[in-house]
Amino acid sequence: MAKRRKKGSSHTPKAEDRHWYGKRQTARAAKSATRTGTATTGPRRESATATADRPPRRSAPDGPELVTGRNPVVEALRAGIPASTLYVMTGAADDRIRESIKLATNAGVPLLETGKAELDRLTDRAVHQGIALQVPEYDYAHPDDLLHRGSPALIVALDGVTDPRNLGAVVRSAAAFGAHGVLVPERRAAGVTAGAWKTSAGTLASVPVARATNLVRALKSYQKAGVFVAGLDARGANGIDSLDAATGPMVLVVGSEGKGLSRLVAETCDLLVNIPMPGKAESLNAGVAGGIALYEIARRRAS
Repeated sequence: MAKRRKKGSSHTPKAEDRHWYGKRQTARAAKSATRTGTATTGPRRESATATADRPPRRSAPDGPELVTGRNPVVEALRAGIPASTLYVMTGAADDRIRESIKLATNAGVPLLETGKAELDRLTDRAVHQGIALQVPEYDYAHPDDLLHRGSPALIVALDGVTDPRNLGAVVRSAAAFGAHGVLVPERRAAGVTAGAWKTSAGTLASVPVARATNLVRALKSYQKAGVFVAGLDARGANGIDSLDAATGPMVLVVGSEGKGLSRLVAETCDLLVNIPMPGKAESLNAGVAGGIALYEIARRRAS
């Protein structure tokens, strides 16, 4: 019986040392480029040094949003939400679609007729019911821009608010009570979406929303500019009705329902104030709390 030959490093060459390795890598790169538009070459594993030298990955920027479905689309158009294109599937027709086409035409929104396969692709196979509305990316202001929109400045900052409807409600209250803008964090926070536009009842067109890379740093920058920062929080020792600083330039920071303000934001505020609630409710959502506080600030400024 013949002895088996031992296998070892001297008998089994590495993949990259074989004659077919280069051709296989070239074919893999060509296939990747065809599928994704980006060629992939070399081994899949990376050394620890290469990984350490790579710059930190940044999240993708916001892009256009698609509102899908007959009811959501017609309601968005009724609310006057800015739109760039209305997509309607060939052959789709009912009262809501006809109204959407009429509203879009009156607003100067381009109308594109498309097939079902193309609409499925555009909406990533969401339930579109034959219609979709493209909402363009919102153009956020710089935090410093909010300081120069009125005097004395009144800015609302949101901390940990993740529901776009609450953002829209705060913007609506800001417009009603004379605030000059709303500041939101760039990460882990609600942005301006179709839902925020709808809840704001169109006031997003007149009240700018700014985004801060770091909310605490933005608040400290406001303080250096002579702006008083008041945090609305249940832990506050003073009621919003006793806030003497309301008549001067100030930032009102509103936290999320339940959690309130984060620790670092609360420590940055010059003062924490609360909304006295003699009833049984333990907390208010950001939209309601912000509206009540802004009303009280406006009342004090007018007196």
